[in-house]
Amino acid sequence: MRIRRRMDGAGVPRELPSLLRSLYRNRGACRDQGQALADLHPVDGLLGMEAAAELLAQAVTDQRRILVVGDYDADGATGSAVALLGLRALGAGAVDHLTPSRFADGYGLSPAVVDAAAARAPELIITVDNGIASLAGVERANALGIPVLITDHHLPGERLPAAAAIVNPNQVGCDFPSKALAGVGVIFYLLAATRTRLRARGWFDQRRPEPNLAELLDLVALGTVADVVLLDHNNRILVEQGLKRIRHGRCRPGLRALLEIGGRRIEQVTARDLGFVAGPRLNAAGRLEDMSVGVECLVTADPVRAMRLARELDALNRQRRELEAEMRQDAETLVERLSLEGDALPPGLCLFGEDWHQGVIGIVASRLKDHYHRPVIVFARADDGQLRGSARSVEGLHLRDLLAAIDHRHPGLMERFGGHAMAAGVTMAAEHLETFRAAFFSAVADELGVAPQEREILSDGELASALLSLETAEALRVAAPWGKGFPEPVFDGEFAISEVRVLKDQHLKLRAQTADGIAIDAIGFNLAVCKRGLGKRAHLAYRLDVNDYRGLRHPQLMLEHAQKVSE
Repeated sequence: MRIRRRMDGAGVPRELPSLLRSLYRNRGACRDQGQALADLHPVDGLLGMEAAAELLAQAVTDQRRILVVGDYDADGATGSAVALLGLRALGAGAVDHLTPSRFADGYGLSPAVVDAAAARAPELIITVDNGIASLAGVERANALGIPVLITDHHLPGERLPAAAAIVNPNQVGCDFPSKALAGVGVIFYLLAATRTRLRARGWFDQRRPEPNLAELLDLVALGTVADVVLLDHNNRILVEQGLKRIRHGRCRPGLRALLEIGGRRIEQVTARDLGFVAGPRLNAAGRLEDMSVGVECLVTADPVRAMRLARELDALNRQRRELEAEMRQDAETLVERLSLEGDALPPGLCLFGEDWHQGVIGIVASRLKDHYHRPVIVFARADDGQLRGSARSVEGLHLRDLLAAIDHRHPGLMERFGGHAMAAGVTMAAEHLETFRAAFFSAVADELGVAPQEREILSDGELASALLSLETAEALRVAAPWGKGFPEPVFDGEFAISEVRVLKDQHLKLRAQTADGIAIDAIGFNLAVCKRGLGKRAHLAYRLDVNDYRGLRHPQLMLEHAQKVSE
């Protein structure tokens, strides 16, 4: 493990304002950048938006039956909820949703999903967070006379579906500056553009007032953070505006319930809470059962029903954690076996367990990627006998491009694939596993070499003792919506350490003291291994956070790494 400091050139900040300016500068941003909704990139910058908004406005005014087809992850669930709530607020008379099953239907608008949708007699299908690769599904819908409006953010293939309209910032020819919009962000933009067209038609009046779409930003923030998209300036505005609404108590009852079940106080919610508390509980429905319960939790206006549904999601999440622990232990055993068979691990990991649950393989792949610092793909057997794989990548390796290269070299090896730079999915016949594994190793080695890069922690430098305070910790929590591409501040420095303990056989707890005598508690989750070899002084990499225990709030170091300092 190597700790590397960002090069700011401003020395060690001694005051909170200069610290915040330094942190923003380290991330290529200005502290004074506009964070208001008016600072968002305009909707007309999205290719296809004019046609899509006109199509949707016509469907609303004609009171056509609209069916929203989402995805079974948190982005798809929040996007579906935003679509349902937004369309109803705009005056749509008959809006329903359909979320495909991860297990029975697979990803996207397949012909089978279209046939299931057709049973509800929709006059327009709107996809959310999917559809850009659904050539056959759109063809089936067209044959049935059902127009399809695609909203998506995934990378398109060589061909686009023959949809009535497509909005996707990543389609060829789209000049929209923020390519990192999540699926929920795309549908939010479409609703805003549709409202503009409805206003021009004189649709709104005293009986049907024009809605404030900002009321949906709590869900936009949740989906954006949970989908781990790049938090560029545009996405930071969406997330920050959503967080402000949540902190002021203006959020959906279902989101409030998810946060409260996770032990979070609404008035102090951060992006981290969305990503690590609400997001996993919402995702659990799609991983183990049916995401429709997640969508209903977010849509309902009844706090009692919202809490009941949130408790169902919480129970599913506990079950997911148990499955994940079992599968990860099995996976670690397979990796150890690989280590015994050769001098070194392969450049990537490709693992399969006969009894593994396909709804959890993505999380296991992510955990293994973090631990072994190399791309990982984990396969499970689907009900139809095929293998479904979920892949996670490291910086410097674009997963979807890698899979496209494998497909080019080995046509027919994969039945289908898709995804992002950092996450992707694969479906293929079981008999192709060994051939795919060899192709995967070869392709990864071509991109990254045979040995992974040394793991490193990127630090914002040393934090002055005067700033190891509750005031600083509180300010850092709300200074910005931290996330991918705009990472939460990590600091490092040397400390005298004492009271070193291991909690529950896996967590490291200690007391740290600066050279000028400032003492502070520190805890490192899953860092018990770092205890070995620690002396009286240690080099710590940490986040500064707030320990809120029974109403008492204290600053605390959240350890990322700890290593001995030579005496």
